[in-house]
Amino acid sequence: MYRGKKIILRAYKDEDIDKAYKFVNDKELIKNLSPGIGFPTTYKEEVEFINSQKKNSKGTYDFAIEVIENGEYIGGCGINDVNWQTRVAIVGIMIGNKDYWNNGYGTDTMNTLIRFVFQEMNINKIRLQVYSFNKRAIRCYEKCGFEIEGILKDEIYKEGKYYDEIVMSLFRKQWDENSLK
Repeated sequence: MYRGKKIILRAYKDEDIDKAYKFVNDKELIKNLSPGIGFPTTYKEEVEFINSQKKNSKGTYDFAIEVIENGEYIGGCGINDVNWQTRVAIVGIMIGNKDYWNNGYGTDTMNTLIRFVFQEMNINKIRLQVYSFNKRAIRCYEKCGFEIEGILKDEIYKEGKYYDEIVMSLFRKQWDENSLK
C-alpha cells in the first residue's frame, strides 16, 4: 500500500469489480482511454481483468485507487510496461468516479505512482501517452512534472475527428531536483 495526501494505492479487491465494470463502460472514459473504437467490456472480462491485476503475473504493477477520507475505490493506475535495460516505465491512470475529477485526486495519484516508480523500482524515465482533447489529464501530468516529448499528429480518430496523441515523460533526475525544492 502506498499513501499520497488524498489517496492510497492498494491491491484490487473483489468488491472493486462492480464499480470497475461501471467505469470501463462509461462513454467518456472509453473515449479518453481507448485508442480504437470504444466497445463495451463484459462483466466476465472485467472480473478476469481484476483477477489478473491481483496476481501481478506480468511483472508490472497495477493499483486500485482508494480515497483516504472514506475508503472509496475511485479508479486505477499502474505501470503498463517496463524496459528494464533502459529503465523506462510506461504508466497509466484512470479516475473512474467523476465526483473526484478536478479535485486533485488525479494529481495526488500520479505523484504517488511517480514516487513508487522512481523510489521502489529504480526507473530512470516514466513515459505516458495522452490524447490532445484530454486537457484535464494533460494539466495533471504537467503539474506532476511531465513534459511533452513528442506529438503523433492525427493519430486518434474519435467522434468524426482526428486528434493528436501526445507523448509525455518525466526523468528521475528532473524529479529528484524538483522534489528537493
